[in-house]
Amino acid sequence: MISTVICGLNEATRTDSAVRVPAPFRVGSTMSITTDIRTKRLNQSPMNQIPMYPFRFEPIYQYRIWGGRRLSNFLSAPLPGDGPIGEAWVLSDRDDFPSVVADGPLKGSTIEQLNQASPEQLMGRFAGRFNRFPLLMKFLDARDVLSVQVHPSDQQTDYLPKGEQGKTEAWLVLEAGSESRIYAGLKPGVTPADFRQRIDDGSVADALASFTPSTGDGILLKAGTVHTMGGLVVFEVQQNSDVTFRLYDWGHVDAKTGQPRPLHIDQGMACIDFTRGPVGPVAPIVEAETPVLREKLFLSDYFVTWRLTGDSPVIVGEDETPRVLVCLDGEAQLEHEGVNYPMRKGDVLLLPAVVGSCFCQPIGKVCFLEIAIPDPN
Repeated sequence: MISTVICGLNEATRTDSAVRVPAPFRVGSTMSITTDIRTKRLNQSPMNQIPMYPFRFEPIYQYRIWGGRRLSNFLSAPLPGDGPIGEAWVLSDRDDFPSVVADGPLKGSTIEQLNQASPEQLMGRFAGRFNRFPLLMKFLDARDVLSVQVHPSDQQTDYLPKGEQGKTEAWLVLEAGSESRIYAGLKPGVTPADFRQRIDDGSVADALASFTPSTGDGILLKAGTVHTMGGLVVFEVQQNSDVTFRLYDWGHVDAKTGQPRPLHIDQGMACIDFTRGPVGPVAPIVEAETPVLREKLFLSDYFVTWRLTGDSPVIVGEDETPRVLVCLDGEAQLEHEGVNYPMRKGDVLLLPAVVGSCFCQPIGKVCFLEIAIPDPN
């Protein structure tokens, strides 16, 4: 059984304080005590002599006031407690919430430790290009509407804490209904003065472009795009950034504190791209129909995402570069060096660069994502 972590962070900027559960209930509580010892041991040798293999990571559950309990339908790890869980971080190279390898000879290691010990094995031709794994991946349950928010770009360095980068992200809708709504981009003609006035008088929604999403829709949100959503479950891939400016919060009060959450209006206004109009679902590009349906969903400067659907064997991964697989439905097995690695609904597997391409055998019909880091060339 996969262990879990629940972390009490408020959504948006992580200047908010985190409320961690007691150590006995946290993933790798012994790891948190022995991190320095393990890092020293890994760098001394056995780790960099152990060949890497497809890694599955422990999910990290996050409290959010807008969350629900539906992530139990998408991940095998049971949800902790009975409160609102808004996010499950399934691949995270963050100092505060690092993903931990769930099984195999390197069980208990973080992505940072793996990268420090053997960057060539993990990152291949990207070794040395990034200080940490450049992508962050999550499942989100937006039972209620999120705050209206915006993320800075890489170029807006005045609004990025040291060591952070901008945040372009993409959502794939996993569950939606008639009451679901995605707000993305501004309606034509909205000016900074208009938008600021709507923040003050509470009519922000009237300035936002919006649509009712359907299951399977993909939405690419470039940094600088004002956005929010509610009433749906999504998978999110994003730059490895935790910088969000909250512009409007619908009068939400955090039940844990009894207080409204702070807004970041001046920073947010400075980061909005007012030239960006409405943003709607992407049009998937069919790249192949055999042996499985392969659709390109997202192409950005920071990540490329394909959706694969079918029941026939297929080759996944690429030599000399890491890839990430996200199982959305069904089950499959990956074969690497004569060993089978199960991939079930909700599982996220990182294929280190040294693994390269490998054979994927579906067990019945399966649907999964394959995510790559774009080559700068």
